[in-house]
Amino acid sequence: MVPNEAHQHNGIAELLLHFGWTWVGFLAVDARSGELFFETLQPLLAERGICFAFSERTKVTYFTEMYFMQWSWSKSYLVIVESKANAVVVYGDSTAMFCLRSMLALGELENVISTPLGKVWIMTAQLDFTSIKYQMTWDMQVFHGSLSFAVHSNDVSGFKEFLQLRNPCRPNGDGFIREFWEQTFGCALSTCALDKQDSEACTGEEKLEDLPSSGFEMSMTGHSYSIYNAVYVVAHALHAMYLSRVKQTTVKGERVKLQNLKPWQLHHFLKNVMFNNSAGETVLFDEHREIETGFDITSLITYPNNSFMKVKVGRMDLQGTQGKKFILDEDKVVWHRSFQQVPPISECNKKCPSGLSKQRKEGEIFCCYDCAPCPQGKISYQEDMDNCNACPEDQYPNKEQSQCIPKKINFLTFKEPLGTCLAFFALSFSLLTVLVLTIFIKHHDTPIVRANNRNLSYILLTSLLLCFLCSLLFLIQPEKVACLLRQITFGIIFTVTVSCVLAKTITVVLAFMANNPGSRMRKWLRKSLTSAILFYCTLVQAGICISWLGSSAPYPDFDMHSVVGEIILECNEGSAKMFYSVLGYMGFLAIVSFVLAYLARKLPDNFNEAKFITFSMLVFCSVWVSFIPVYLSTKGKYMVAVEIFSILASSAGLLTSIFAPKCYIILLRPSLNSKEQLLKKK
Repeated sequence: MVPNEAHQHNGIAELLLHFGWTWVGFLAVDARSGELFFETLQPLLAERGICFAFSERTKVTYFTEMYFMQWSWSKSYLVIVESKANAVVVYGDSTAMFCLRSMLALGELENVISTPLGKVWIMTAQLDFTSIKYQMTWDMQVFHGSLSFAVHSNDVSGFKEFLQLRNPCRPNGDGFIREFWEQTFGCALSTCALDKQDSEACTGEEKLEDLPSSGFEMSMTGHSYSIYNAVYVVAHALHAMYLSRVKQTTVKGERVKLQNLKPWQLHHFLKNVMFNNSAGETVLFDEHREIETGFDITSLITYPNNSFMKVKVGRMDLQGTQGKKFILDEDKVVWHRSFQQVPPISECNKKCPSGLSKQRKEGEIFCCYDCAPCPQGKISYQEDMDNCNACPEDQYPNKEQSQCIPKKINFLTFKEPLGTCLAFFALSFSLLTVLVLTIFIKHHDTPIVRANNRNLSYILLTSLLLCFLCSLLFLIQPEKVACLLRQITFGIIFTVTVSCVLAKTITVVLAFMANNPGSRMRKWLRKSLTSAILFYCTLVQAGICISWLGSSAPYPDFDMHSVVGEIILECNEGSAKMFYSVLGYMGFLAIVSFVLAYLARKLPDNFNEAKFITFSMLVFCSVWVSFIPVYLSTKGKYMVAVEIFSILASSAGLLTSIFAPKCYIILLRPSLNSKEQLLKKK
């Protein structure tokens, strides 16, 4: 007739979780029932992250034994007072409540404290506030705001009037009312006065409604409601059994004798009982033969006259759907007056705020922990998270590491200062190259221009112009076409440039050797030689680039991790081997040019072209040898900036080293621009 106690266990766990109470106390009678309740509740709470701060036991005792229990009660009282747990689960019966009230009363007398003991007592349905006469004067303020589980009850019409008509002088078959009356009112009925000479005589006019609630409750409790329903359940079952037997005797012609039936024969009829009681509720049993009712959750309001009122604030509804069996109206809950914060906190330590995670203390229970900052790149977006979570790739943690922020998509562009600066230098050198080309075209018939293979100079200047301009391809948004053109254009144009320098170097060496009497080198000094060098050197590089495009072409890609807070939109080279093959081939041509020019640097010409080529190749090789480690050590858009800088620096080195001396003579020292001066030996 009462719900399964397992539902009360779940209800206590749900209640504690609702208010976030993870550090609670436990107080129970020192009996097998109390131990069984604790052993069942503890693992259930542990699964939900709730721990017991203390577990105290109190022995069932009576008034005559209170003196022997004082030391034990004082010890338990100190444990409760000193604990940080503001929620205490209390298990027991009416006798346990007598012990609890005695312990609290004794503790307050022996331990003078400035403020009243403020705890949220969470009481089980088995507890009852029934008090004997002398306890009715005890202060009940300590229980203000207590939360109690109670077997579900409802108001039954006429119950209060029934209680008001109870009179010990007219027991009407109630054999317990006389003893109850004497214990409750502390008086003696006249028929029993021989044994109670020290007690006042009962008048029989005492009123139950005049008693404080701690002495007697005028409302129907869950216990009374269960008994009330039980009587009607048995009555309905007996009636159903009687009707069944009447039908059988009608057939067999036998008299109905219910007195001859065995109790177990009633079970069949009990499990099928279903009716509406006078409170308007349906009474029936489930498949486990348990009553389909739940537990009420009440909040206790106490008054100065030691009366109290129980306000229903929630319920454990066994017929509710999953997740909706626990119902609580927090606005109706009252709290003890000593709490400065409501709902009160009942934790071993403060919760870890967002941005921090739990760190277990060595040797401590899991509810007691330290708070540790989240590792770099991880967040905790809620309080008391066990572990920090990594942000998605397209997001990054904020400064507090409490939430993830979308990363900004970024790439090297003309609009930012670095990109603007590089674009300015690229255009400036392009204009300078155009100016040099214009000077050479304007003075194409002068000896210094003709002596330096003017057609090869025109090709070299044009390729240098394209080198400067191709760097601008690295400053536009990386897309499929742009990524395909970047490295391929750079590789082929630079190969043409270096091939021109190589052709110039070979031409200078052959020209000097051809001046010797009887030399056969004159036949090599043809335009076809420089054209062949340019064509075949460029063809090899073109083949490498075509293989690159065919095997693993560059493509747009997102770099999520190089820069915190940014997604770098970049061109993935596809194949690093092919990229470094392109650079390696250009480096090979540059080294060959440098070696040949270096060997010819001391040729006895007044205007030694080999010296200028040697210096230009030294600059070129230095830039690109430095490029590789710097390129590999940078990340994001700065890798692109390093490559642009290398393109501009190496191209500018070639332009100034090879053509600056010639422009100086053409513009500022025209007297040196003669055939005699060029052929003059040192």
